[in-house]
Amino acid sequence: MIIERAYAHLDADSREEERWPWSVPCVRGLLADGLHFTAPVTFLVGENGSGKSTLVEALAEGFGLDPYGGSHDWQYASHRPKSALGERIRFDAAPRGRRMLGSWAARKGFFLRAETALDALDREGFAPHAVSHGEGFLAAFRDKFLQPGLYVMDEPEAALSFASCLELIGHLNELVKNGAQVICATHSPLLTALPGADIVEVGEHGMRRVAWSELALVDHWRRYLADPRSYLRHVLD
Repeated sequence: MIIERAYAHLDADSREEERWPWSVPCVRGLLADGLHFTAPVTFLVGENGSGKSTLVEALAEGFGLDPYGGSHDWQYASHRPKSALGERIRFDAAPRGRRMLGSWAARKGFFLRAETALDALDREGFAPHAVSHGEGFLAAFRDKFLQPGLYVMDEPEAALSFASCLELIGHLNELVKNGAQVICATHSPLLTALPGADIVEVGEHGMRRVAWSELALVDHWRRYLADPRSYLRHVLD
């Protein structure tokens, strides 16, 4: 573990609380209680628009990773200004993470986000134009995601097949064995089944920890695979 808690504060007289991103329930939860990390791998799960991508982007930026995507070595390859939430994110270090959080130069990690992964991986030397999108993702895990650090991901399963998702689970397991910490926003019931992972469900309720078997997305996939027509009849004429 590198970080034990992430949190953020607004000034007491701030009028921003009703504005985005502070109005997003999971961000309000971050302001109120922070986000505690209890396992080396944390999955953030929620519907589109729940704020999970906003949250992981801010966590990456607060750690010093380019919100556009990439490693700490390629910080701020984009010209986007820092986000309001990313500027305010702070961390409590785990014992093994004190040196990394105490020195900007000692921080290691990578932010992998689906929509900008091709450019980020190209900067890192993986030439994703020469392979498929998914193969570029897996090449990054094989060759770049090796050392202790904070690895933040936003829907990495978007480019991966079923078999590739299983391979990714194996890479995540090796990462944490090597002393890394992973925070991943996902819709995947495959990834969230990683043994020992912590699962945080975000939504209108804010944030809450749930077991894999209790996830709504797991229940929906089970029901859909058992009887697709029970779902499709609501969307097809």
